[in-house]
Formats: sequence, C-alpha cells, structure tokens
Amino acid sequence: MHPRIEDYALIGDEQTAALVGRDGSVDWLCLPRFDSGACFAKLLGDEENGHWKLAPKGAEGPCTRRAYRPGTLVLDTEWETPQGAVRVTDLMPQRDRAPDLVRIVEGLSGSVTMHGILRLRFDYGSIVPWVRRSDGHRVAVAGPDSAWLRSEPPVRTWGEDFCTHSEFTVRAGERVAFVLTWHPSHEPRPPLVDPYKALEHSVADWQAWSARCRYDGPYRDEVLRSLITLKALTYAPTGGIVAAPTTSLPEEIGGVRNWDYRYCWLRDSTLTLGALLAAGYREEAEAWREWLLRAVAGDPADLQIMYGLAGERRLPETELPWLPGFADSRPVRIGNAAVKQVQLDVYGEVMDTLSLARSAGMPLLPQAWDIQRSMVNFLSRAWREPDEGLWEVRGGRRHFVHSKVMVWVAADRAVRALERFPQLRGDRERWQTLRDEVHREVCERGYDPARNTFTQSYGSRELDAALLLIPRVGFLPPDDPRVLGTIEAVRKELGHGGLMRRYTALRTTVDGLPGDEGTFVVCSFWLADALHLTGRTDEARELFERLVGLVNDVGLLAEEYDPSTGRQLGNFPQAFSHIGLVNTALALYGGEQAG
Repeated sequence: MHPRIEDYALIGDEQTAALVGRDGSVDWLCLPRFDSGACFAKLLGDEENGHWKLAPKGAEGPCTRRAYRPGTLVLDTEWETPQGAVRVTDLMPQRDRAPDLVRIVEGLSGSVTMHGILRLRFDYGSIVPWVRRSDGHRVAVAGPDSAWLRSEPPVRTWGEDFCTHSEFTVRAGERVAFVLTWHPSHEPRPPLVDPYKALEHSVADWQAWSARCRYDGPYRDEVLRSLITLKALTYAPTGGIVAAPTTSLPEEIGGVRNWDYRYCWLRDSTLTLGALLAAGYREEAEAWREWLLRAVAGDPADLQIMYGLAGERRLPETELPWLPGFADSRPVRIGNAAVKQVQLDVYGEVMDTLSLARSAGMPLLPQAWDIQRSMVNFLSRAWREPDEGLWEVRGGRRHFVHSKVMVWVAADRAVRALERFPQLRGDRERWQTLRDEVHREVCERGYDPARNTFTQSYGSRELDAALLLIPRVGFLPPDDPRVLGTIEAVRKELGHGGLMRRYTALRTTVDGLPGDEGTFVVCSFWLADALHLTGRTDEARELFERLVGLVNDVGLLAEEYDPSTGRQLGNFPQAFSHIGLVNTALALYGGEQAG
C-alpha cells in the first residue's frame, strides 16, 4: 500500500529538507538545495528511485509512535518489538559547508536487530551511482554528486542489488549513529560531523529559537509547530521561504494537478511577514523583506509571481517521465511554467508587505520606496488588463476581482504611506484617483446585486474563496452588506464537508485542467478570519478547531484536504497552510495570551 501524504514528517537544515515516513524510510531529499535534484525520490516513484530505510529487521509496517522533540525539528521514531524497543532519531544539523543527514539508533529495552537499506539515486531517481569504500566510508559518486556514509561506532555494511545494506544489534542504552554527507564530486570530502554533538546542538538551537515565540494563547503547540515549519522552509542564505519542499504531490490522487512548489511566491509575502512579526520573529521577517526587495528589483513590468531561492527568474517547467508519480499521479513536473503568468495581485501583496514592515518600525529603506513608487505608477497604466489571477489558472486571462482588489490595495497603501511619512515623495493625487477608479469599477463590474455577492471575475457567476479577503485588506468594512452577502455565498457554493474549495474546479473552464481537487486549507482559515471580522467569533473558533484537527500526528499540513476520504492532498508541508494557522490563531486568541 502506498503511504499517504500525511504519513510523512519533515526534517531540514534551512537549505533543504527531507521527508521521513512512519516506516523509518527517508523517501524524499534534494541536495544541496530545496530545488536541487532529489537523491531519494521514492515519494514520487518506488524504492528503485531512491530511499533510506532504517528500522527493526523484518518490520514492514509503521512505527509504534513518533514525535518531534518539543520545540525542535528533531524527529524521534520508536518501535516496540517482541525482542525490545528501539528509537531512531533523525535530524539535519545546521550546515557549515556540506549538508548532513544524521540518523541515531538507540536501544531502549531488550535487544533489537536493525536493518538499513540505503539506495542512492541521483537526479530524481534516474542515476545509479558508483559506490566504493574509502577510509571507513561508503562513497557514492555520479557526475557532479558525491555522498559519503559512515557510522559511529562502525557497523558492517555490504553492497547488494545496487544499494548499501547494514545490520547490527542494539541493547538498552547503546547507540549507533549514521551520517550521510553530500558534496560536489570535484571537491574533497568536507570535515566530519560528530553526530552526537550535532544532536545536542540542534536540540539546543531549535529550543532557543522556539523560546522567542511571543504567542502564549490557546493552541500554542500547533502555532509553534507551524512557525518551526516556516523556519524549516526558509532558505537561510537569502531569507526566501519556499512554498513547500516537494514537487508534484497531487491535488487529486491519480490526477494531473501536480506542480513544483520549491520556490518563493510573492503572494505569500504579506501573510508571512505578519505571522513572523506578530509571533516575535523580527529577524526572520527582516530577512524575508530583504529577499523580497532583491527579487522584485527592476522594471515593474517584469515582476514575476515567484522566484527561485536566491531570486532566480528562470524556472522552466519539464516533466520526468521515468517517475510514475505519487500513487500513480502523473506527470511529475519540475520547474513551474506559471512563473511567466501575469498576476496583478502580486503588486498589491508586495505593497502591503512593505507597508506592514514600515508600520512595524522596520528601518525605512530609500530603495524600497523607489520600487514601490514605480510599481504604483506602472499599475496606473496596466490595471485594466486581464490576468491569470492568484490561483495561476491555465484557462486564459480574465478580469479577476481579487486581482483588481489587490491593485486597489497597492494604491491605497501608497497613499497612506505619503500621509503617514512626510519624508516620502510621490504623486498623491494620481494615486488617489487610481484607488477611487479601481474601487468604483470593482463594485460595478465585479459585484452581482441579484445574488448579493462579488464574483470570481467580471461578468462571471462563479465564486472564489479569495473574495473572503475583501474585508481583511480594507477594501470594504466587515459590516458592509456586500461583504456579508459574499461570505455567505462563498461559504454556500464553495463549501465541501464544512471546509472551503478555492473555486469550483469541476464544470468550469477557469483553470483549463481536467479533474477535481480537494478543499484548500488556507481558504478555510480565510473563512474563519472573515467570520471573526464580522462578529461571528464563536463560529470562527469552531472552524479553526476543526482545521487544527486536520494536522497529522506531528502537526503538519499539506496544501489541500479531501473531506470525503480524510486525506491530505498537494505539496507537503505547505507554508501557506501553516501561515494561515498562525495568523488565524493570532486573530482569534491573541487577546487571551497569558501575562
């Protein structure tokens, strides 16, 4: 039986990440970066595409229990067998030069024989490396990639069926550590990591970071786990935050809605910055702002919806035909063609993010205002054009209401900046005119008076969960009858099992794709936020509690959830989902914090 998406846990070193299954198998790992080729790609194929299983000999099913150590990204997986109990601790320590995957086996009781199978397959499971012994290591080399495996104390390993096996016995109190280290094959082996010190330092560093969390209200554990996940999805060298560490996990099992999310989306920027600042992580918020400013620098007409980890602009989309996909969900894609789409809402999201940074007291940067001024001036010419919208639909451009609302946000934040910060310079009259024109057009062309709801696009009868953001961004007050009507209409037409779809995928041409998808997790958080803003806080909290109940056993959320099957769907873990959890908790319970 194929594992479920929610069967995985995340470990990482803030430059890449691995997914570890309940059976003790590392099934996904890209080295050296989030967006590099995977050396373990079983997640999207089978064992022949690479994995590293470490479990009691003969164990085929899931572990007995697993959990992160409190406040960390260090994972403990335990098995109870007739012979005794054993724990495997998985982590990726903060790297110095090279990425390391550390797996420490510890006997808890009795005497347990362990078996390990390391099957390295570089370039997304397509290349079998040459493996040799060197200085007590197993060394795998293929083209630009080299990986070294060692154990402390040394245990017997042997090659069989193009993989490395190990077998050893641990008794109560005994430990055996394995370290897998990657480096470019043309460079010498990097310095060795002490696995036991790495564990000690990783636990201390993560717990010190977690102690900075200012939120102390209800569901603190879930909020903190979401913040740790966001930290783990941060590419430390640049401050960029990837949408997810995976590619092509399906939005419909067996379907074609499979996308690469190992990049940084501008749409996430405001919500991310708000979550980090409100929870007390100013340093991370400033790093994210710096990444954002570098990425968007240049001609506003060239603004992209997403960028690479360091701000790269070219992310060509290709398919990997040798991988059958998660649960036979084809095709497997790397890169993302949506990078070339026009999405006018991203200008509003960037403007809102930088406005939030100013309001939070971050230092004013001259180049930041120059970029914003050029963006608003560009929008004054371009806002009347159709676009692909925030959901990156592939069914053609439309006049999406959410996109126009976010153009209004861009103009509004620019005007407010001039009002609040006299030292800033700009064409206030022109920007006020833009703000008023956009507002008037959206209310005339994007609103259906017969149904008392805003629509997905001008003249459309379809709805969109992004309309729930209208009161949040200030386009209309929460008590406006049009807002109240929109919330009810969206809830009724897009609701599925008490949760929210982002739009109606079936019986529509908007996204240009066959098949269906699950409910979109962050959209359900948006509904909770909208209910709270309109005074229905009890309903909002009830929905929030249901959403918190969707996390897997270690607190992680994918992009989507299928209420019919009770399964998570889409790339995993998803930053947008965890940002939603944090922000909604802060909105609903921030006033109830202890102290």
